[in-house]
Amino acid sequence: MKTIKDLPEHSRPREKLRERGASALTDEELVAAILGMGTAGIDVRTMARQVAGLIREHKTGLTLDHLLAVPGVGLAKAGQILSAFELARRHLLKDTVKITIAQDVLPLVADIAGKQQEYFVCISLNGANEVIEKRVVTIGLLDKSPVHPREVFADVIADRAAAVIFAHNHPSGELKPSDADLKIHEQLTQAANILGIRVLDQIIVTRQGHYSFQEAGLIGK
Repeated sequence: MKTIKDLPEHSRPREKLRERGASALTDEELVAAILGMGTAGIDVRTMARQVAGLIREHKTGLTLDHLLAVPGVGLAKAGQILSAFELARRHLLKDTVKITIAQDVLPLVADIAGKQQEYFVCISLNGANEVIEKRVVTIGLLDKSPVHPREVFADVIADRAAAVIFAHNHPSGELKPSDADLKIHEQLTQAANILGIRVLDQIIVTRQGHYSFQEAGLIGK
């Protein structure tokens, strides 16, 4: 198989990209353009062909371990591929929800605002504050929903989340946090700090409105 250097200059991935645009490149050529060069004894085209195959096979499930299994692909080259994917996902794909302020969270928890039992919800987010997953952690009675950090963070860790937002409803309609709410917030924040996960907000929702710990200046205290 010819190496990149054996190809005519106009057929080399980066030169082809410059002349015709990225859309003119095959999957293998796009990967080769990202990797740039091969390693001793392994041409970049050989690596690109295998990496492109992994991308087609695993799609969004592609992991660092998948890439490191390709001969010649080390941490630096695998990082280039995964970083390119993450940038594209963050800035080009439109199906993500990014959280900037408390109001961004409200549509995600509107379903629990009028519940007759207290629902405690955990929303995990990535490093760009985009929602990975929303989960109901516990369902309690009237205004009690016992929450344990172990139950809250088990799935958050599996998500490899960088941050979390907690939310729960008050069936009574009272928006002000109770003493129990403040105690739970303190416990969860302490656990998050140990795990290296940021707590962006804790939100109470009712039919009448919402209460944001962030807006109230309680986050970080």
